[in-house]
Amino acid sequence: MVSYLQFYSRKDIQKEILKNAKDREVALKFGDKGFGKRPDILQFEGDVFELAKEGVTSFHISEERWSNPMDLNTGMKRKDLDELRAGWDLILDIDGPFELSRITAQLLVDALKFHDIENVAVKFSGNKGFHLAIPFEAFPEKVHNEQTKDLFPEGPRKIAEYLKHFIYNPKEKQFLLRDKILEKYPEEYGSLDDPFGVVDIDTVLISSRHMFRAPYSIHEKSGLVSVPIDPNKIHEFKKDDAKPENVKVGFPFLDHENFSDASGLIVQAFDRAGKEIIDKEENEAFEKIKKDLSSDAFIYEGGIKKKGEFKIPCPPIKADFFPPCILKIMKGIEEDGRKRALFIMVNFLKSCGWTIDDIKEYLCNDWNQKNYEPLREGYILSQLNWHQRQDKKILPPNCENKAYYKDLRFCLEESFCGKIKNPVNYAIIKSRLFEKQKKVKKKKSSKK
Repeated sequence: MVSYLQFYSRKDIQKEILKNAKDREVALKFGDKGFGKRPDILQFEGDVFELAKEGVTSFHISEERWSNPMDLNTGMKRKDLDELRAGWDLILDIDGPFELSRITAQLLVDALKFHDIENVAVKFSGNKGFHLAIPFEAFPEKVHNEQTKDLFPEGPRKIAEYLKHFIYNPKEKQFLLRDKILEKYPEEYGSLDDPFGVVDIDTVLISSRHMFRAPYSIHEKSGLVSVPIDPNKIHEFKKDDAKPENVKVGFPFLDHENFSDASGLIVQAFDRAGKEIIDKEENEAFEKIKKDLSSDAFIYEGGIKKKGEFKIPCPPIKADFFPPCILKIMKGIEEDGRKRALFIMVNFLKSCGWTIDDIKEYLCNDWNQKNYEPLREGYILSQLNWHQRQDKKILPPNCENKAYYKDLRFCLEESFCGKIKNPVNYAIIKSRLFEKQKKVKKKKSSKK
C-alpha cells in the first residue's frame, strides 16, 4: 500500500495540486489532529511533499479565488470579502451512498449539457460522493446588474437549488432522479418518496471561505484519492481507480481556458430563485394576511372598507403615524435581517400610499445607509421593479408573523398594537384618528 508520503512525493501529483491551489486559500489537514492555521497558500510544487513530511494528510482549497488569500482573516465584513474576492468556481458537492451519488452526478452532467455546458469538470470526492465544477470564467461579468464575483455564496446556492429542481421537482412533474434510482435499485428504494432524503447536493453549507478537497488529495477515512474523471465515463468509474497506487494523472478537473458559456444557467437560476421568493414570502403571505384583515379596522377616503378590498390611502400616510416596529426598522438594521426588513418596508410604504419613486429615494439614499452593512443597491432596485409591475396590492406580513418582527427584534409592542393585526392597520387608524381630532378641534374653535 502506498503511503501518504510516497503518494505526495510524485511530481505529477504535486504539479496538479499546486495548479488547482492557484489564487485560492488552502487548508492543511494533519490527520486526526485536524486542520492547520488559516489562511494558508501553496507557492511551489515542492511545498506539497515538504508539508506531507510534516504530517499533512490532505489539502483543501477554497471555492472562491482571491487577489491575495493571505489577506483573509476571521470576522471580515462582506464588503471587504467582496473587494478581496477575484471570483468563484461553481462546485456541486454530491453526498450520499456511492451508487446513488454516481446516478446523481450523471444526471447533473446531463442537466448541464441541456444548458449547453459541455466541458463539466468531475472528480470523485475520495469517499462516497462526487464534485462537479464550472470555472468562474464561464459566467457573465454581471447578473441582474450585480458583479458576479460578489454573488457568493448566493450564486452557487441558487444554481445548486435550480439544478436540484431540474432533476427532481414533483410540482413540475420532474422525477428523473427518483426514477433512475428506482430503475436500478427497486428493492432497496421501492418506497422512496424524496430522493434528496438519501442523496443530496450540498447548498446549506456553502458559505464564504468554504473549502473542498483538492484534486489528487487523499481522503483520510477511505484512503482513496479525490481523482478527476471523464464526465462522459462516470458510469465506468470504480473505487479501485482511486487507490493511490492506481491513480494516473490525466483528465483535468477545472480548465480555466477552455469552457462553455454558462450565462444562461446562472441567469435562469437567479430568475427562478426570485420567483420562488415572491411566491413563498409574498403571494402566499398576502393571501393569509388578506383573510386576517377585519372590515371594521380600516376607514378609507370615501367610506368603509368592503370585504375583499383594500384601498391605498390618499394622500400618503406620513411617518408620524407609523407603528413602533416600522420606526425601529427606519433607524437601520444593526445585525441580520436586512432583506426581511426591506420586504416589510416596501410593502408597508406602498400600502401607505407612497409612490415607487419616493420609496426608492428613501430606501436607497436614507434607510440603506443606516444599516450596519448596506444592501446592494441593485438588489433593492430589483425588488422595487418587481413591485412596480404588480397590479395587486400586497401588505407587509401580519404582526403575528414572528419571523419578521419578534425574531428580528423589530417588535416594540405598545398598548395600541394589541388592537391591530398588521402594521398598516396601525398607520391608517392613527392617521384617521388624527384627522378626526383636527376636525373636532377646528369645529370647537369656530364656535368660539
